[in-house]
Amino acid sequence: MADTHFTGPVWSANGFYIGDGSSSAAGTLGGVGTSASPYSMGTTADQKLFANYATVAATTGDTRLTYDKLTFTGAGGSGETLRAFSVVTGAGAAAGGTINGAHISAEIDSTGTISGAANALRATLGGTATSPGGTLAALQVDSNFASGVTLPAATSFIRVTDTNTTTIPNLLNLPAPANGSIYATHTTQVMTHSIRIIAGGTNYYIMCTTSTANRG
Repeated sequence: MADTHFTGPVWSANGFYIGDGSSSAAGTLGGVGTSASPYSMGTTADQKLFANYATVAATTGDTRLTYDKLTFTGAGGSGETLRAFSVVTGAGAAAGGTINGAHISAEIDSTGTISGAANALRATLGGTATSPGGTLAALQVDSNFASGVTLPAATSFIRVTDTNTTTIPNLLNLPAPANGSIYATHTTQVMTHSIRIIAGGTNYYIMCTTSTANRG
């Protein structure tokens, strides 16, 4: 099939869909495939169904390759601005690699330097409502396995690795200790609980106490 090229802006009141016209797409204004009839990418390796590459030379302001904003105005509604979902149904997947719901990276290459801050992932919780209610967190990490599933012993909510040869020296970068903050002085108490972690295949336990006595 020959390509069709446009030299100016193209507008569509009802959206754009991708395919041969024999199947619909689930998106309201565009997309490809549906949950019941997904678009097949075949067996060709190293594909990208959609891809964007750009450069920018701006010296001020914030540049974003993609910007999406969804405002919920109805009571009782829920959802996301972005929902990424990777599903594995084939045996032995990710041999020598990884499968991720999302992979987000930040790199400082060549002669690049950072004078402010750089983060591979930034999650911000905020707003102007004086009584937002609910259960709030800047980051929620879930599990959603069905009953009867046997997990590998090293399964964890968060895994930390140094992929290349230079290693990151700290697990966390916290604010300076301050009385009543998340990080404060706390003299020895009788341990009441522990949090289990695994490091190098060995289980370790972070000591915890329910007592607030002697905490700054």
